[in-house]
Amino acid sequence: MAKLSQEDLLAQFEEMTLIELSEFVKAFEEKFDVTAAAAVAVAGPAQGGPAAPVEEEKDEFDVILTGAGDKKIQVIKVVRELTSLGLKEAKDLVDGTPKPVLEKVNKEAADKAAEALKGAGASVEVK
Repeated sequence: MAKLSQEDLLAQFEEMTLIELSEFVKAFEEKFDVTAAAAVAVAGPAQGGPAAPVEEEKDEFDVILTGAGDKKIQVIKVVRELTSLGLKEAKDLVDGTPKPVLEKVNKEAADKAAEALKGAGASVEVK
């Protein structure tokens, strides 16, 4: 199989639907045991902008760890699986609850992450 250039790959991705691209990312994450979580910049609320539009159906969710429970080590392992954090960073996140584990993910990913964390004994909130 010939090696594809970056432009060729981008051309292929342009032709994919969002659902196909989402499935590709999941398969890529599973095959290479990685997480495609983007770094998220924290911004304060906007001042003096126009009023917020009517509430639309939410398509981005945050998974917030609210407590580690009795099985802290299991929760740290799950946090590491869900994120690209190292052991120390995952431990600090679990110790500093409430903290977001995943931000701006789709409903399916948020539910799956919340279920995994709850299965490890953590208390979780999805917003």
